[in-house]
Amino acid sequence: MNSRINQPTLSRRAALAAAGTLGALGLTVSAAGAGKAAPGGKVPKPTLAFRPDGRFKVVQFNDTQDDEQTDRRTIELMDRTLDAEKPDFVVINGDVINGGCDTELDVKQALNHVVKPMESRKIPWAVTFGNHDEDSAQKTGMTEARMLQFLQSYAYNVNADSVPGLTGTSNSQLLVQSSRSKDPAFGLWLIDTGRYAPDAINGQNFEGYPDWDWVRMDQVTWYRNQSIATEQKYGRKVPSLMWGHIALHEHRNMWFASIDSRTDADHARAVAKHSIVGERNEDECPGPFNSGLFNVFLERGDVRGYFVGHDHVNTYVGDYYGVQLGYGPGTGFGAYGLDGAERNRLRGARVFELDESHPGIYKDTRLVFAKDFGIDLTANDQPIVPVPLDQAQS
Repeated sequence: MNSRINQPTLSRRAALAAAGTLGALGLTVSAAGAGKAAPGGKVPKPTLAFRPDGRFKVVQFNDTQDDEQTDRRTIELMDRTLDAEKPDFVVINGDVINGGCDTELDVKQALNHVVKPMESRKIPWAVTFGNHDEDSAQKTGMTEARMLQFLQSYAYNVNADSVPGLTGTSNSQLLVQSSRSKDPAFGLWLIDTGRYAPDAINGQNFEGYPDWDWVRMDQVTWYRNQSIATEQKYGRKVPSLMWGHIALHEHRNMWFASIDSRTDADHARAVAKHSIVGERNEDECPGPFNSGLFNVFLERGDVRGYFVGHDHVNTYVGDYYGVQLGYGPGTGFGAYGLDGAERNRLRGARVFELDESHPGIYKDTRLVFAKDFGIDLTANDQPIVPVPLDQAQS
């Protein structure tokens, strides 16, 4: 999100110059190549499927949000999480990069740094786009559409193509094949929550209102229609999770079990009512309008949880009328965190456990943090020298 000031680009470049080399920074970067692109830039996509034992694990990284001089600890956190959890799918849920890139190459290097942990381990992955991903587009020419094309050239990326005429980039429905048949047992939805609100609507600006974007009605309709079509095709609703970058208004409503009142007593009631666990260290930052997406979750009954990022220092999750609403913590050490010496305490990832033997298949979710792996939490910047791209991505 946008409510705190990131570390100045100048200071990070100065730190890089002072550090000099990867060796000086204590970082070893794998030189393993990514998958080679087929003619036309397309590569065969891996099939998402439950393991023979009926299990499937998802890791959510969020707000890696850095330039081509990615903080080394972001990559270390991703590497350590993937090695410990061995997921079957990874989503980087928005604000994959920030506006600090100056050239097309800078953007590609920044993206490359945070997708290589999955590529090198042959783990299928995808991204959603957040409000900051296009911040450098005017300088670099790298729009979300061009970033998507670049990301899809990797062997293990499973982002869907953008739907012509549909708001957003790469809204995706990914179906995970059962271990018992060729039919899907579970669904993974990725939705583009947009960037910023327009300057005005019908001559009225957004002064005094949140200025982030919101899921538009055509996207809500797209989800609803895809959900109905999937049910008709397979003769049942396919239980699912959805990821989008920006929180819904319902996230805040759940935290207080209220719309108008926001007291400690309200939250205490909410904890018991909605089984809330985790921290809330800043206000939720949805757009100015309620998109109606949650209402369709209730109508369709297939999405069991909607998970976001954007607000880097919120980590909570709760059960809001049968749908889990939750946050993944900020993963990127180059982005804002908590205040002062605690800046990096909540750097982490969210893990989701699926099991075909469990009622509803979606079993549970939990957090892992950089502190769990003994990663340096010093409140400073530790940027790397940009890693050259493989020929397939140049």
